[in-house]
Amino acid sequence: MSSRNGVSTEKIKALIDYAKSPLFSDAEKIALEYADAITDTSRDVDDELFARVQRHHDDDTIAELTMIIAWENASSRFNRAFRIPSQGFWKP
Repeated sequence: MSSRNGVSTEKIKALIDYAKSPLFSDAEKIALEYADAITDTSRDVDDELFARVQRHHDDDTIAELTMIIAWENASSRFNRAFRIPSQGFWKP
């Protein structure tokens, strides 16, 4: 079963434990860990994590990934502050 964006519902549901899921490649897992580190304000992207990101992704991909993560975080905070509800783009 796929959602509208081509990612399976099974994979979306597995995001909660992506690090242990066989549904994600090593490159996807490191990108998700990177996103978690950027998003969680009590964490940081340390040198070790960034080095692992670089082993799986080139500089252009890292820049794009970082921009998308930052944009989504800003958008989420903006929407929360203005009480803008989810638009319902994904429904299980």
